[in-house]
Amino acid sequence: MSNILIIKHGSLGDIAQASGAIQDICENHSTDDIFLLTTSPYIDLFQKNKSLKEIILDKRLSRFNLIYLYNLMKKIKKNKFTKVYDLQNSSRTSFYKKILFPNANLNIWCSSETTLPNDKTKEEFDKNPVLERFNHQLQSSGIETKHTMHPDFSWSCVDIEKIMSEYKLSNYILLFPFCSPHLTLKKWPYFNNLINLIKAKYKDQFKIITAPGPNEINEADQYDAIKILDNGKALSISQLSSLIKKSSFVVANDTGPAHMAAHLNAKGISLFGAHTTAFKVSIERENFKAIQVNDLSKLSPEKVFERLKEKI
Repeated sequence: MSNILIIKHGSLGDIAQASGAIQDICENHSTDDIFLLTTSPYIDLFQKNKSLKEIILDKRLSRFNLIYLYNLMKKIKKNKFTKVYDLQNSSRTSFYKKILFPNANLNIWCSSETTLPNDKTKEEFDKNPVLERFNHQLQSSGIETKHTMHPDFSWSCVDIEKIMSEYKLSNYILLFPFCSPHLTLKKWPYFNNLINLIKAKYKDQFKIITAPGPNEINEADQYDAIKILDNGKALSISQLSSLIKKSSFVVANDTGPAHMAAHLNAKGISLFGAHTTAFKVSIERENFKAIQVNDLSKLSPEKVFERLKEKI
């Protein structure tokens, strides 16, 4: 039995995407102990994954914080990992490799850099869809990939019957009109118009709800939708997973909850502007699709509603 380390710092959508890769690593190392290095927002989430022996916290403090860096590297080294799967593939984790295993090849450290195809630069390779990149990375390291291209984020779900009962939820359309303040290009401005179209067509057939994050609770008041909270606080990631999975339909900007919905096999659509492509982020699944436009401000609520009617 060996100790194996997976690195996945975030973000929420990226963790949903990586669920299949994590499952494949765990199944291929079924007789080993699997540890996972992540950041504080995702500690509780990963602790629900029964395939993982231990979750290690990385506070991601400055690389110049030598005391913190020394203690983190000491904690990692004491477990004597025989293999590291870097699913974050960031400059930070590349820096960790230089400290922990400076001369390691893919037999010890599996990352997009150590498994890079001979005929591509990293910049070229990173243009491929994210799930294809994970698949290549793991297969190059000898992992049989059954789940990487088809992530299932259902392991993150928990019982939310109390919330379902409190808000009398049965058939509902779940909207995510939010986005990071510094990524306003991702924000579609017509969610209230869409709500009006849904209510005119479906009357009381569906409740229209939203589930704001901790910093979105006040913003949610701008929308004519029921705001779902747990004792006045934002739902946990696992509660949100369950709410998404039980929904009749999801409409979302390109944010973490959209990727959760895609990999929870929920019905829905995500709205993409010029910031990236649905192809690159591998968000389209059997039940979850994307609308891609150059300018989200020119995407009409009528067009989004037509897609909703086709899929619901």
